[in-house]
Amino acid sequence: MLVEILSAVVVAGGAWLAASVRVVKQYERGLVFRFGRVRARVQDPGLVTLVPFVDRLQKVNMQIVTMPVPAQDGITRDNVTVRVDAVVYFKVIDPVVAAVNVQDYRSAVGQVAQTSLRSIIGKSDLDDLLSNRERLNEGLELMIDSPALDWGIHIDRVEIKDVALPEAMKRSMSRQAEAERERRARVISADGELQASHKLAQAAATMAEHPSALQLRLLETVVQVSSEKNSTLVLPFPVELLRFLDAQTPKPAAPPAPAAEAAPEPAELEANPEVNGHATPSPRSPGDAVLPAD
Repeated sequence: MLVEILSAVVVAGGAWLAASVRVVKQYERGLVFRFGRVRARVQDPGLVTLVPFVDRLQKVNMQIVTMPVPAQDGITRDNVTVRVDAVVYFKVIDPVVAAVNVQDYRSAVGQVAQTSLRSIIGKSDLDDLLSNRERLNEGLELMIDSPALDWGIHIDRVEIKDVALPEAMKRSMSRQAEAERERRARVISADGELQASHKLAQAAATMAEHPSALQLRLLETVVQVSSEKNSTLVLPFPVELLRFLDAQTPKPAAPPAPAAEAAPEPAELEANPEVNGHATPSPRSPGDAVLPAD
């Protein structure tokens, strides 16, 4: 009889111990509800003793929760249809408020994140969604964190993951990017041509100052062309080279100019009646007869 009583006491003690002892893990906090009313003291990690059939323990996870936000369709401020999804990182900072003020804080945070994401899409341009995500992430975090503070939730971080665009918009952006790349290529090519023209102008000035440099350049061109091993060699022969060769060629001495003939004296004219190609009549004597003309 005594053994049966002791056995019953041991069984009752074990049942009472099993009903009154709970274990709270390191990343959890325990809330004790006594007759449906939460106690102000939050149970720390470890063993927690409860009053059987009176207290009820609720555990609240204090870890950071990663919640993906489903993709939301929206129209941006510049009338572009996009599909955006995001991810929210949050944690519980007040387990009592999170357990009492909201029925399911995870679902509540998810719904607020979806509505805030649609709102931020309508207030932003497409370029902001694609390139200025940090500012949008901060704005989205503030929009979600405002109601979450009343639930004992702290929004740690919000990130926009992906922005899906229509195919027509993708093609337009591809053409725009291609045109931009072509514009940059042309600008770079024009800049190279400008720099090359400055160098060519300096080279031309040097060649004009030193004409022999032009001949060296011609020989270098011949070497470059001959390295291609072509059967036909086209050799440019510039006019400047001809001028250079003409300037370097010594010119023959010019013959002396003939001296001007002196005018004949009157005595010579008398002695030479045929000077200057004309015959000079000899003087007549007084006895010479003058024949009448026919």
